[in-house]
Amino acid sequence: MSSKVSEYELLLSEYCSRERIITLLRQYRPYLEMVPSLRRPQDSVITIPLPIVKIRPCRNSTIDESITAGSPLAIQLPCDLAVLMCDPEWKVKLGVEILVFIHRPDEEFSQLLGRWRKTQIYLERDYEWLMPLSEEHIFSDKAERILPLFILFQDTPERLKKGLMNAGLPCLIQQPTLKTEERVKIVADH
Repeated sequence: MSSKVSEYELLLSEYCSRERIITLLRQYRPYLEMVPSLRRPQDSVITIPLPIVKIRPCRNSTIDESITAGSPLAIQLPCDLAVLMCDPEWKVKLGVEILVFIHRPDEEFSQLLGRWRKTQIYLERDYEWLMPLSEEHIFSDKAERILPLFILFQDTPERLKKGLMNAGLPCLIQQPTLKTEERVKIVADH
């Protein structure tokens, strides 16, 4: 496995942890402030790696005829992680969802941005999350607000960093290590 693939896989596996996703959000204050309880952050977020949504059928669609048929269609979103906000007392999902896009090996700017755009198209419809087993009881319908967060690496080409900044999209540079310490640098604060 190449070092770029292992770095991607390392971050994906690390951010499955609620503790690590909170650590990441601490590096981007506007999103950290959306966590319902900073006293109980572990109970305030749900992380879903390689998330799947069930898109409900709708009438008169011209985008994708397969979704207009009878039953909901399960789709794996092109993002790497979904971070759902959850009320720690009532155990209900709240209206903000953060979708994390980790720069994949050999991915160009248009491909990375294209993953966000495809996700936006899918989530324009009525949907519900396929929740982790431990959270299946939580009502998981469409969000009021969907926000992206892009994770780049130190050696990510400058054109990607510049492209995301110019598009006004929030991104962080991550330096993955096998140690438990995390080194994150803010690139753009949007």
